[in-house]
Amino acid sequence: MDKNKIELTDEDVNMGKYIFSILRSKTTILMSWGFHSPVVVKLGLRFKVNGFLHAGFVEIRYNEGADLFDISLIGEDNLVKETIEGIYFDQLVEVVDEHVERVDNYNERVDQEYNFTNNEEKVI
Repeated sequence: MDKNKIELTDEDVNMGKYIFSILRSKTTILMSWGFHSPVVVKLGLRFKVNGFLHAGFVEIRYNEGADLFDISLIGEDNLVKETIEGIYFDQLVEVVDEHVERVDNYNERVDQEYNFTNNEEKVI
């Protein structure tokens, strides 16, 4: 057995599934982050994102003592860039969105990023 490998329990897997179910409740927002590659971690879920504000990993872990969640934003270099603690389950999507994707001029940024135009159709 590898001493550096963390053994995951059924509790870890169930918590990962629970967090994923919370995120899936707002699928459109979840997909706007470029969400992919979810992996269960100790009492949580880690996944990759590619948002306007953060590209890298997000890790959401359940804090048993507080009965709340902690969110870590992790760069491509695997270093923690920011940790947000004490998040209620019904705030998870909103808090992640505020740190990964949501910018003041969101619609303009989406139009610019994907070359959308607001021109009306022209009749020939």
